[in-house]
Amino acid sequence: MVAAMFVSVFDMFKVGIGPSSSHTMGPMVAAARYLDRLRGLPFAVAGVRARLHGSLAFTGVGHATDRAVILGLCGLVPESYEAEAGEAALADVKARGVVEPEGLVLRFAPANDLIFDYDAPLPGHPNGLAFEALDAQGDVIDREVYYSVGGGFVMSEAELAAGKDVDDGAPVPFAFKSAQEMLDMAAESGLSIAAMKMANERTRRSTAEIERGLARIWEVMNSCLQRGLESEGVLPGGLKVKRRAAKIWQALQAERGMNLTAPHTINDWMSCYAMAVNEENAAGGQVVTAPTNGAAGVVPAVIRYWLDHVPGAVPSRVGEFLLTAAAVGGLIKHNASISGAEAGCQAEVGSAAAMAAAGLCAVMGGSVEQVENAAEIALEHHLGMTCDPVRGLVQVPCIERNGLGAIKAVSAASLSLRGDGSHLVPLDACIKTLMETGRDMSEKYKETALGGLAVNVPNC
Repeated sequence: MVAAMFVSVFDMFKVGIGPSSSHTMGPMVAAARYLDRLRGLPFAVAGVRARLHGSLAFTGVGHATDRAVILGLCGLVPESYEAEAGEAALADVKARGVVEPEGLVLRFAPANDLIFDYDAPLPGHPNGLAFEALDAQGDVIDREVYYSVGGGFVMSEAELAAGKDVDDGAPVPFAFKSAQEMLDMAAESGLSIAAMKMANERTRRSTAEIERGLARIWEVMNSCLQRGLESEGVLPGGLKVKRRAAKIWQALQAERGMNLTAPHTINDWMSCYAMAVNEENAAGGQVVTAPTNGAAGVVPAVIRYWLDHVPGAVPSRVGEFLLTAAAVGGLIKHNASISGAEAGCQAEVGSAAAMAAAGLCAVMGGSVEQVENAAEIALEHHLGMTCDPVRGLVQVPCIERNGLGAIKAVSAASLSLRGDGSHLVPLDACIKTLMETGRDMSEKYKETALGGLAVNVPNC
């Protein structure tokens, strides 16, 4: 075994809340981390202040970043968040100007102590936020910077400086850092990508824990999807976007079995499944990062498509799908980015499509080479996609974009299964291109709501 990059399937797929993993979940987690830091300080702290920088400032209100920071300072965390308790906490802070997480009582008046800084972003990442501890006179006595780097992952300034994906755990048997290493290790071991990923996961958890965790991920994904299929109304945020998944689903069910249904209607099923998830996400519901909230609909939509529409599909193989998808997602996160604020939507929906294509190809009997090819096809045809949410909300174009991402993922898996796995563009080259394209992309098109659809579509 060798020590190297390891991103757990339970890091790629995290249970949390909408509407954004980087702008909602990440800041909430960062606030919780800062509370832990405050509890360990050798001196008394009377108050706390938070400053949002870069994309967190520009699209923070639309992504509920302000709410997330307050909730995090109240001691709430995404995985166990309950809406009723959250609303009560927000009302209490607004009325009293105090947060009381476990072991602390801190002055915090959001109007004064939650600052949106629209100047230059912090140097480490577009999604930066700083917390400051205040003494009784209001002077700053401690400060820590955190970066929300996508998918709910949070790194302190020091952790980011030390290098991405630092893993101090036990060595893993298949420590692939690239798709080529993954292919080589599979050829040498005779194992599938899912089997290698499972072996790596066993260095952290028992087989039973992993299987329970994978079942939990799919349970939450599918429950979110089903709620979206059954919910109607208007999404919050002011754009007055109507939920559409429920009515589309009802129409599709009514048409099912009709001889005159066009073959392309299957695309409507995939879009409907993905949109259902992202409408729930936009409403602030419970969702699973896959790898982010903004792209959360693609993977569950493709799994649901496979289970409901592909002959021979069995629920017992969903874990294999998720493990394969997580392996591909981990490579993209390690070698490029899954953050829309860093590299545009190619890093979010593009990554999700690559993950879903890989998972579907695997459970449909694809070889390791075909799985890698499926991921590459899906990612390649999202390269250059911008992140330009209207009014900073994870609604337009995000909801429909997940539907099209799911369709591309299924098409990519199908194309790869028609071949033998050999192809011209390696997945590694595609991942490298994603990062280079992200660096070259104007900041206007990286989740700042300063360009593209965000300025060319009426905001009301």
